[in-house]
Amino acid sequence: QVQLVESGGGLVQAGGSLRLSCTASGRTFSDYAMSWFRQAPGKEREFVATINWNGGRIYYADSVKGRFTISRDNAKNTVYLQMNSLKPGDAAVYYCAASRFFIATPTPADFESWGQGTQVTVSS
Repeated sequence: QVQLVESGGGLVQAGGSLRLSCTASGRTFSDYAMSWFRQAPGKEREFVATINWNGGRIYYADSVKGRFTISRDNAKNTVYLQMNSLKPGDAAVYYCAASRFFIATPTPADFESWGQGTQVTVSS
């Protein structure tokens, strides 16, 4: 399995921006499609964005489309999530996940490897 470590979370005011990073180790990073999910207290983990191995295919949840951007740097074994125009409803623990197969609208069950999560808090 690939090991994943997220970073970049924090407290931001509504309308602000954050960039999350997820660095992988243990396997060939470019063999994996990468995704971001989030989970707010009392809610199920939900899909945010996904990117295939070379960045040629990207999909977003409707709730973040136009505000969030997923990207990856295979030379650095890292996937990013640039989050702009943050809203209080974006507050959650954000997780990155890796899969051998690209799925346009994945569910958590599609992923074999997860990071520990990074907290994003948005104040109104």
